[in-house]
Amino acid sequence: MISLGIEGTAEKTGIGIVDSDGNVLAMAGKQLYPEVGGIHPREAAEHHAKWIPQLIPQAMEEAGLDYKDIDFISFSQGPGLGPALRIVASSARSLALSLGIPIVGVNHCIGHVEIGKLDTGARNPVTLYVSGGNSQVIAYESGRYRIFGETLDIAIGNCLDQFGRETGLGHPGGPVVEKLAKEGSYIDLPYVVKGMDFSFSGLLSSALRAHQNGAPIEDVCYSLQETAFAMLVEVTERALAHTEKDEVLLCGGVSANSRLRDMMKIMAEEHYAKFYMPEMKYSGDNGVMIAWLGHLMYENFGPLDIKDTGIIQRFRTDEVDAPWVDNRKERLNLPDDLAAKGAESDIYAAKWLGRDAIVKQRVSKSYRVSEIDDKIRRHRTKSEAKILSDVKRTGVRSPILYDVNLDEKYIVMEKINGSLVKDIMHTMDYDDRKALSYAIGENIRLFHDGDIIHGDLTGSNMILMNYDEDGDLDFSNDLAIFDFGLGKYSDLIEDKAADLLVLKKSFQSIDYDIATECFDWILEAYGSDKINDKIEDIQSRGRYTH
Repeated sequence: MISLGIEGTAEKTGIGIVDSDGNVLAMAGKQLYPEVGGIHPREAAEHHAKWIPQLIPQAMEEAGLDYKDIDFISFSQGPGLGPALRIVASSARSLALSLGIPIVGVNHCIGHVEIGKLDTGARNPVTLYVSGGNSQVIAYESGRYRIFGETLDIAIGNCLDQFGRETGLGHPGGPVVEKLAKEGSYIDLPYVVKGMDFSFSGLLSSALRAHQNGAPIEDVCYSLQETAFAMLVEVTERALAHTEKDEVLLCGGVSANSRLRDMMKIMAEEHYAKFYMPEMKYSGDNGVMIAWLGHLMYENFGPLDIKDTGIIQRFRTDEVDAPWVDNRKERLNLPDDLAAKGAESDIYAAKWLGRDAIVKQRVSKSYRVSEIDDKIRRHRTKSEAKILSDVKRTGVRSPILYDVNLDEKYIVMEKINGSLVKDIMHTMDYDDRKALSYAIGENIRLFHDGDIIHGDLTGSNMILMNYDEDGDLDFSNDLAIFDFGLGKYSDLIEDKAADLLVLKKSFQSIDYDIATECFDWILEAYGSDKINDKIEDIQSRGRYTH
């Protein structure tokens, strides 16, 4: 079987031809370079309309094929710019109908993941996908690719391009920023990681202000790049720690940046995972990734009816079933002396005045420059120590704090024995799962009423004590919540709703089928119509639907 793929979600037009064994037979493409400003949807559509009819015969000639050799057409159905997507879909329909062959629409983001796996041999990685329009941390769980983390506002590529335009460096901004950053020094810029998500708008504004206030452009570029990339790599590491996978994949146009590649590789090595990145020609938008994903979709679901080939401008990565993924359970091989390895800390078993204890050591991250690394580790160690004390006053069970050392960035705390919620939630019967969900909701409401935001609510940060013991469980009193390293104080309903949404995504990664049911129980126990409305409001925004 031979698939011809058509890509055109943004500024790049691409045609790829791939056979069912994954052999790339042809690859052709053109990129739009705007004279002024960013990518205009209408101009992108006109660019695709001009080049698709020229690139198709070019690819056919490169492959040495006749049109009768093509078995089906694959096209990017979304996400992307509406006018651009419509040109691609119309071209794909016209070609399929004229040749009398089937047609398949695919998700652009998953195309990046799958071509990365094909080119590198990765099987089941945590993927950082970064481009002009997308910034996502993706991993396969429970039958689909799940978005473990994503931008809360603009994508990293957009951030760099906008900085380039506003400062007169030109478009695209990324390559110029990378070049100037090599001559720069660090200035303080905001570092915004919220649980498993990141935000670039405030960082961009601060970088522009620094430039306007006379900071050397080299210093601003260096600090913008180091801060933004450290945020991306940290969230990827959080997903790696949560899923316990042993592979990391980097893809998307921004992966052309050598500094980002080095940071990701260092993080993977420090986390005992393998690092993969496809050839650059496959990292940016291209037709080959569409043709290859078309094969996977066609083999598992067959072709689309023409009536179903409309574009999906906000096509979520986690809306696509992916039964072809090899979901093998190879996990990280940690050194024997490590009890556990979190995203930012190593956990060691210890004794404190004869009591069983845990040492949480915020280890230095070699992928971060020392100025950012020291600032983050010191702040989070201090913040967690204070919140661990304050959260007890709200009635929530959390580890007793024994000691804190800000110079060495570690805390010593009580060891709480039990089972992680992420390990047992999907194994429980209906009644126990409901009771546990209610206990979680009640406990979150308690510390939220005390204006404490956890910042990283996941099933990995909750322990149910005495779960293996016989008899009835007192879920409310036997539930312990810990790891307040990203915690803060806030009375904003927005922050409390975002806290709960992090938990929702965490549950979806454990077992998608039960996640909605459990989260509904959690919200019912939390007992606030205002929080429900705010959660719906946040989910309706672009960051959850683009």
